[in-house]
Amino acid sequence: MATVTAGDVKDVSLAREGVKRIKWAAREMPVLEQIRERFSKEKPLNGLRIVACLHVTSETANLMLTLKDGGAEVFICASNPLSTQDDVAAALVAEYGIVTYAIKGEDNDTYYRHMNAVIDTKPHMTMDDGADVVALLHSTRADAAENVIGGTEETTTGVIRLKSLAEDKLLKYPIIAVNDADTKHFFDNRYGTGQSTLDGIIRATNVLLAGKKIVIAGYGWCGRGVASRAKGMGADVIVTEVNPIRALEAAMDGFQVMPMLEAAKVGDIFITLTGGLKAVGREHIEVMKSGALIANSGHFNVEIDIEALEELSDGKQEARPFVEEYLMSDGRRLYLLGEGRLINLTAAEGHPSAVMDMSFANQALSAEYLAQTAHTLEAKVYVVPKDIDEEIGRLKLDAMGINIDTLTQEQETYLSSWDVGT
Repeated sequence: MATVTAGDVKDVSLAREGVKRIKWAAREMPVLEQIRERFSKEKPLNGLRIVACLHVTSETANLMLTLKDGGAEVFICASNPLSTQDDVAAALVAEYGIVTYAIKGEDNDTYYRHMNAVIDTKPHMTMDDGADVVALLHSTRADAAENVIGGTEETTTGVIRLKSLAEDKLLKYPIIAVNDADTKHFFDNRYGTGQSTLDGIIRATNVLLAGKKIVIAGYGWCGRGVASRAKGMGADVIVTEVNPIRALEAAMDGFQVMPMLEAAKVGDIFITLTGGLKAVGREHIEVMKSGALIANSGHFNVEIDIEALEELSDGKQEARPFVEEYLMSDGRRLYLLGEGRLINLTAAEGHPSAVMDMSFANQALSAEYLAQTAHTLEAKVYVVPKDIDEEIGRLKLDAMGINIDTLTQEQETYLSSWDVGT
């Protein structure tokens, strides 16, 4: 075993199992592996301190190893108190020499202490999932922001926060919205969240989805993914939305669409994926039928009004791991899954490695792009450059053994001209 690196993890003796898990994930991450091989030779991140606030999973570990092989000094903390895989965190510290601050189930004080610990390194680059580190660097830890040349953001919720910061002209450095890359949200959000959310609910409850009325709050890419997979498993899917275009799309995809107040009266399982506040609120909790399961697959646990759930109940108890049973004052029993946090990471293992392969390839190549160009960029939120996005798509297709056509010069000329008609 390598010399133990500084950090704060549950138990370094778990490292051996963590290494197995990291290597297993790597089997399904061929795009990131190709990038890692190139990074090892070219060292495009040489001399950079990168602070990552991400879900500490086996897939994330492979990204951290890629950044390290690219020459960066890497520090990581958890972006969610319940998403850490403790054996992976142990392996990062004890086997791979990456300073890691992450313990599954850490309390709020520990969560922020860990973030402050990585910020203390005075990073050159940030890599966020939810924008918590960026928020600290723009508030109580502004002292550590002076060396930051750029950052990346992994998730919808974080991008929303950062765009708000930029609109208020308060953003201090350029950030690449990795979430908005086509090879991220089309695949990670739809296929990854679609599968892993239901995986988390099934692992937590062992409930049969077929025949259940499942209410999906939000029909963005994550909601689309969960809705389609729930339908495929025989569920009767209801969608709630505030965006008329998305609601129309859900209706034309064959789902029932109605206000949450109506859906709350008939739903068996509720899944929030809005990125917003109180998608399931007090008024909805008051009319839910006894036995309803409530889960969240959005980044923060604010999508469910947990405070109202507490106030409306006479008490709660653990029904099984990751399932809290609330006895309501009128005798109903409602079940909150995973403390209202990301159910796919709380009760399961998060997205499959094959889809995180593309998401983390975006992270790695965006870090390289920032290392080369940050000095030319304004303090704004940028999309992943198209050539990076398309290269990741090509690499993934190659890894899958899929070939596609290319345009001939004649076809390219036709598509770029205005004077060729009928």
